[in-house]
Amino acid sequence: MKKICVYIDGANFYGGLKSINPKYTDERFDLKRYIKYITKDCLINHIYYYNASLKQQLNKGPFKRQQILFSRLRKIPSCKVILCKRKPRLNTEGKEYHIIKGDDVYLTLDMISDAYEDKYDKAIIISSDGDFTPLIERVRKLNKEVEICYFKDCVSSDLLKSSNKNHLINKKIVKKFFFKENIDTKNK
Repeated sequence: MKKICVYIDGANFYGGLKSINPKYTDERFDLKRYIKYITKDCLINHIYYYNASLKQQLNKGPFKRQQILFSRLRKIPSCKVILCKRKPRLNTEGKEYHIIKGDDVYLTLDMISDAYEDKYDKAIIISSDGDFTPLIERVRKLNKEVEICYFKDCVSSDLLKSSNKNHLINKKIVKKFFFKENIDTKNK
């Protein structure tokens, strides 16, 4: 049985959902069921989810929903939520926005370390970020398989070419894995 580790770029996943429909959000997506779907009957060693908490004072409602998502992810066996830093920046008009710092680095370090420690035969990255192309090439040189789960409108073609296999996350997939009932009630 193949050993698998799953690496989820949380901010990229959220952006990918928004690229399909601006009303879609990650807290309504059942990542647990989706991961079972893409891993089939393989042994899941680890699931890593990388993101940063929203600023509570700036985003009270979204912050609360994000915390529910993090709590739900932590209940998945072998899932580790890695929270990075959110840093303020100014756009060209002088308006403040926040970016996530460290998520790509942590994902890269975990995936490389896990490859060298033989924690997986196959790695699955849920991200469309082309910055992971050199990581995938390095991991494949270690005789590991790499699959990418990506969103069509924001994916790097180099990323797709570097992997063994790709899974498109489209509107049909999103609808299949969205929670049907109220998730706040489900998690109590």
